[in-house]
Amino acid sequence: GNKKLMQEYGISVPDHEELTAQGRTPLYFAAENGTYLGTIGAADVLKPDSVAAVEAMQKLHLDVYVLTGDNKEVAEAIAAQSGARHVISDVLPADKAAVIQSLQREGKHVLMVGDGTNDAPALANADVGMAIGAGTDIAIESANVVLMNGSLAAVAEAVRLSKATLRNIRQNLFWAFFYNCLGIPV
Repeated sequence: GNKKLMQEYGISVPDHEELTAQGRTPLYFAAENGTYLGTIGAADVLKPDSVAAVEAMQKLHLDVYVLTGDNKEVAEAIAAQSGARHVISDVLPADKAAVIQSLQREGKHVLMVGDGTNDAPALANADVGMAIGAGTDIAIESANVVLMNGSLAAVAEAVRLSKATLRNIRQNLFWAFFYNCLGIPV
């Protein structure tokens, strides 16, 4: 399909493959008469701290997935740049929530981070939805947590903080139980 169209309009396949390997989505331009005008590679740029954030999440024993509507080649390039080990690509906006539910059916607890209108259903379906504060209003309203600074590093910090809080609660319950077990007979 795509390769045949590219050859028909004089688009070289190596350019397509080079752009997708760089994590860019090729956008092809043609005149109304069908004359090929050129190709532009569009890409979402990783934030400077994204690699460190993914690494921090993996140190917390979290499986990090890239869930995107981009094609497989672009998604895999982004995952490789960020250090994420799992990629789910070619997902239509309406299907993101179904992917979240599928992961949950596998027994996974899902924390979803998103910022767009198309992320809102997935954020609402996740066990924990985190919206980027600079995102759309509907994403922010659908999420359980809003990251005000827009940094993915805050995800790892929030998970670490929640684990520390639960550990503290368990310790307090243990000592209260221990104290009451000793104190009641006395």
